[in-house]
Amino acid sequence: MAEGLLGGILGEDEKPEVEATETLASADAFAAAVAAKLAGNDPEVARRTADFLIDQSQLLKVQKKHLEDEHEARLHYLRGQAREVDIRRFGLRLRVGFQLFLILLATAIGLGVAIMVRDAVTSRRVVIEPFHTPPGLAARGVDGAVVADGLLDELSRLQDATRSSSAARGLSGAWTGNIKLEVPETGVSIGEISRLLTERFGHDVHIDGDLIEAPTGSLALTVRGNGVPPKTFSGSATELEKLTVEAAEYVYSKSQPARWATYLANVQRYAEAIAFCRTTVASADPADRPMLLNSWALAIQASGGATRESLALLRAAVKLKPDYWVAHFNIQNDFMILGDEEGAWRAGENMRVASGGRPGRAPETYYGNWDYLTWNLRTWLEAVVADADATAGVGTSSTAAGPAIADIQARLHDPDAADLALKTTKEDSHDPTIAAMAHFVPGRLAAEAGDAASAALEMEAFGNAYADPAVSSNIPGYHCWIPPAEEAAGHRDKADALLKAAGTFVDCSRFRADILDGRSDWAGAQKAYAEAIALAPDLPAAYYSWGVALARHGDFTGAAAKLKDANQRGPHWADPLKAWGDVLVKQGHTKEALATYEEALKYAPNWKELKEARETLVKVTR
Repeated sequence: MAEGLLGGILGEDEKPEVEATETLASADAFAAAVAAKLAGNDPEVARRTADFLIDQSQLLKVQKKHLEDEHEARLHYLRGQAREVDIRRFGLRLRVGFQLFLILLATAIGLGVAIMVRDAVTSRRVVIEPFHTPPGLAARGVDGAVVADGLLDELSRLQDATRSSSAARGLSGAWTGNIKLEVPETGVSIGEISRLLTERFGHDVHIDGDLIEAPTGSLALTVRGNGVPPKTFSGSATELEKLTVEAAEYVYSKSQPARWATYLANVQRYAEAIAFCRTTVASADPADRPMLLNSWALAIQASGGATRESLALLRAAVKLKPDYWVAHFNIQNDFMILGDEEGAWRAGENMRVASGGRPGRAPETYYGNWDYLTWNLRTWLEAVVADADATAGVGTSSTAAGPAIADIQARLHDPDAADLALKTTKEDSHDPTIAAMAHFVPGRLAAEAGDAASAALEMEAFGNAYADPAVSSNIPGYHCWIPPAEEAAGHRDKADALLKAAGTFVDCSRFRADILDGRSDWAGAQKAYAEAIALAPDLPAAYYSWGVALARHGDFTGAAAKLKDANQRGPHWADPLKAWGDVLVKQGHTKEALATYEEALKYAPNWKELKEARETLVKVTR
């Protein structure tokens, strides 16, 4: 359309002398060109056309200026909008952050309340309230807080003296660090809310009482609490400490009967433990009954009572609580006391199945008897050390952990480690196994070092200690190591007398065979080895001893077969592997021997003779 208009003005037959893109570079140039063109035809038209075009040029300038101003304004507006968007975005982020903070705060408060409610519901503390005392005693410094502190201290001592796995198993954790002296708070606070929740939903035992001074000067200390019937303990004016001990024991027995029974057994008050369990088990909380039955059984064992009765109690405990692993452990121990080590091994297998395998639900420490029977020494050691580390070196067993560690290290042929374990064992006047093992372990080490005289002296001292049922019931079968020490020291009569009364333990039978072999009764020795295997065909020890004896007699094929049998039943026991390696060397199978020595070193890495045998073989095979 624009093209036709210009053609009518300029003349359709006329052509511009230069290209439009060059002549129309600006509005002024365009107006001048048009005016010049029209001037030849009509000056007036040319003038008007030029004026028109000049006006249009001015209009374009104004529009350009307007556009520039509008562009600047628009840029300013857009910048403002961008800033506003940034502010809105920051505000949105701030609002979202604040909302998240509120959500997190509400969550934290909710979790805190949930934890407080849970703690309240599961709380089983013993809370000692201040006692009531007369002004006369208070004036002499014996006020209610002092009496309460004394009772608290004694309860803490009783707690520390109770060696039990129950706290670690969460069965009576209320006494693990939860005995607290509380003073009523004032005002509303988190602590007060926690207290109110605990009082409403918890199972705390609150203990209070009073101390009265009679006109004669004697004292009467009364304690009472929920679940703890009032009881008064009387004594002279100088016997407040004695009264506090009696009161604490009474509170301990009433508020936590299972741990009290364990404590009585720990401190060798066996008759009291048996009587307490017998009269308490029927009325006790169902959760406490398995532990009471277990403590009852242990007290029977340690006092030389009927092992069959003890075994029946332990089986009853397992029936009540199938996953009561400590009772499974003690069932194995009862079988060992009876001289039925195959039965003990089977009981250990039953526990493994019940726990869903190994590792499984049963803690490793409760496989100690099974590990002892199968000479699974490194695993046994790790479990005992872990148990000791978790209990300040004491352990949760009825006997101290130190001597057990020393015994295992001696069996691993590490005399330095065994000696250190004995030296670092904490003293406990209520644990007679500590003194007993202080002779047994040195006796074993002396025998291995070839010092027969010292070994016999130590083992004789151990035998005297072993006569105490509190010792023999905790380490059944250890007396079997005394006869070979006596025989090596030339005391044949003593060795024979001991073996005659030794019982049906595998170690006693295999050591009897060793002694017969040493006396050149090879036929009698082989019969005794066979009898030892028949006692417990699933245990490795008798196969090992017979294999070593066959090797001594030059029957390397027979020795290798027996040692292989021992290894199959005790695959982590280094001794059969070492002996098997020795046989392979004599058979000329040096490559297999070296592999066997290296396998043995996995299970007894500090055995000097084993390392020397390997090093010698390495030099020979180079």
